Amino acid sequence: MKLISWNVNGLRSTVKKGFTEIFKDFDADIFCIQETKLQEGQIDLKFEGYYDYWNYAERKGYSGTAVFTKHEPLSVTYGLGIEEHDKEGRVITLEYEDFILVNVYTPNSQRGLARLSYRMTWEDDFRNYLLKLNEKKHVVVCGDLNVAHKEIDLKNPSTNRKNAGFTDEEREKMTELLNAGFIDTFRYFYPDKRDAYTWWSNFANSRERNIGWRIDYFITSNSFEKNLKDAVIYSDVYGSDHCPVGLLIK
Repeated sequence: MKLISWNVNGLRSTVKKGFTEIFKDFDADIFCIQETKLQEGQIDLKFEGYYDYWNYAERKGYSGTAVFTKHEPLSVTYGLGIEEHDKEGRVITLEYEDFILVNVYTPNSQRGLARLSYRMTWEDDFRNYLLKLNEKKHVVVCGDLNVAHKEIDLKNPSTNRKNAGFTDEEREKMTELLNAGFIDTFRYFYPDKRDAYTWWSNFANSRERNIGWRIDYFITSNSFEKNLKDAVIYSDVYGSDHCPVGLLIK
């Protein structure tokens, strides 16, 4: 089974850059996207053989998530069930027979760390949400988590220590999540692999020079370990400032 996750940084823009062809080439069982940046009715995007689910932000042109799946879920929920967090279209949860899939676009702490305190609240609430799901079934989390966990996960750790996405606070929250019973699947398979990034700044030819960050993840319950086959970063796929990431499971 192939699962794909991609922050498209504006779905309408990415469609103009070949999203439909890329989607079909992947032939994924489940394809999750983040940062759709649109409202209901602003795009007509259907794929034969797929069910589709959308969570839109109240604010126009902002955030948003979607899931395309060949396998009809037992149930679908939107958000965390916490009003403070559920206005930005950041979470879609699909329950299947054997696992629960959570597609997430984690809030960015923003320039000057203007939203760091909110981000900390989000992290605790999101972790608690996952732990409750984990009591029921195996959990698979995918999406843009807006944090490079370790120094190996970005090109220039020393100059980014106090920047959004690499603060001590954000990294510690990721550590807390993993210590609570979850696996960073890419590092599970490739613990020492360097220069493996999923996002590049649009400045100074960063992508061509591979000056990037790994902030897009597939994270699973520890109990799901036996089902993991491989984790993949598709850095050769363009169309966004992020590239897709994948998880192969059995």
